[in-house]
Amino acid sequence: MGTLNKGMGLTRRDMLFRSANGFGALALAAMLAEDAAATDRSLDPLLVRTPHFAPKAKSVIFLFMDGGPSHVDTFDPKPRLREENGKPLPLKLPRTANASNTTLLGSFWDFNKNGQCGMEISELFPNLAGCADDLCVIRSMVSDFSEHTAGNYFMHSGSALQGRPSLGAWVTYGLGSPSKNLPGFIVLDSGMIPPGGLDVFSSGFLPASYQGTLFRKGKHPVADIAPRETNPELQRNKLGLLSKLDQRARQRYGAVDELEAAIHNYELAFKMQSEVPDLVDFSNETQATRRMYGLDEPDTGEFGRQCLIARRLVERGVRFIELLSPKRQGVDRWDQHGRIKHGLATNCKATDRPIAGLIKDLKSRGLLDETLLVWGGEFGRTPTSQGRGYANVGRDHHPWGFTMWMAGGGAKGGYIHGATDEYGYYAVEDKVHVHDLHATILHLLGIDHERLTFHFSGRDMRLTDVHGNVVEALIA
Repeated sequence: MGTLNKGMGLTRRDMLFRSANGFGALALAAMLAEDAAATDRSLDPLLVRTPHFAPKAKSVIFLFMDGGPSHVDTFDPKPRLREENGKPLPLKLPRTANASNTTLLGSFWDFNKNGQCGMEISELFPNLAGCADDLCVIRSMVSDFSEHTAGNYFMHSGSALQGRPSLGAWVTYGLGSPSKNLPGFIVLDSGMIPPGGLDVFSSGFLPASYQGTLFRKGKHPVADIAPRETNPELQRNKLGLLSKLDQRARQRYGAVDELEAAIHNYELAFKMQSEVPDLVDFSNETQATRRMYGLDEPDTGEFGRQCLIARRLVERGVRFIELLSPKRQGVDRWDQHGRIKHGLATNCKATDRPIAGLIKDLKSRGLLDETLLVWGGEFGRTPTSQGRGYANVGRDHHPWGFTMWMAGGGAKGGYIHGATDEYGYYAVEDKVHVHDLHATILHLLGIDHERLTFHFSGRDMRLTDVHGNVVEALIA
């Protein structure tokens, strides 16, 4: 061991010896920091984590219009489609398209210019039209699948296969959630679960704590968290005993994902017992707010309630919220193969006012800038007709060119991106693939989609697989 020479400071040998120990200490400190981070995540899977770069959005509200809204009747006007109504489609069909659907069907509804941007929106959305300057409309979306189940999996997870992590699961895995008393990924059920079932909101191969938690409609959205005991102290003691038993099992068998998730869920469920009743209690909301969401109207009350809950979840720090289509009597989601004149109008009326109210409410509270809203289905509808007769005619599934929109959270308001052809059949300008949409959503949250990975099945997996580009034109 080197010695310190009196009056001479450090010798060269002393300096090298002490520096070597210092470099070792730096390495040790880094290793301990990694271990601590891993420990923190295991104890609290939703611990807030630092994004890759400064985010524009802090949370996401995904307004999923299950079934596939017709773009040519809502946000993508096609005058030529009306002019040539009833004539054969003069385009070559994709190999996977229904060859019997070749008769053009013009829209039943007029389009009007709205906002300072002059955005054309269907008369089906009179309230949402008032938010035109906040909307970032993508008219050139494309997907790879024209069947509901595969399309739903693909829109949510970037894969048509069952068992892959949903977008909400990836977001909460990457960023955690600021909310301490609620899950990080919540799905608000308005009456219909999309084809593909609850696996559409699955955590897949990610830890189970990141899967979507389903909130049913009504006054008791999460039945499983209802306390079994009226005495809070007794309830805490029972949960404490469960926690001790789980901790012993963890010590005996090691860290097991399902066990870790169960322990975390017990603790979270106890917190939710006091949080959820307040979440769905609207008694302190003003009459103006109730009108804005259409809470007291028969056509809009159900979905308006879900939209208001979404705002409240954002205020409570929930990272990712998904709203499902409301169930309307005699209407099959947004899947209008027939009776589109009735079905599409019914769906639009049920959602128009609540969604517009949500945008305006978030904006008035200073939350729209940090909350990204995404609207759309798994695909669009054909510009050609399906069925016969004015009352029964509808449109088929259509992934080759359709519309989605974003608002808030760093998306460019009052902007239309891309275009379909004159009939609305193919996306022909600035195509945005589902992988590109996912990459852009993650980017707005401060996440590099190529760096958000999870090692599974021998390789690093990611939401966008080996695809996807951030669409910079969509970002304000």
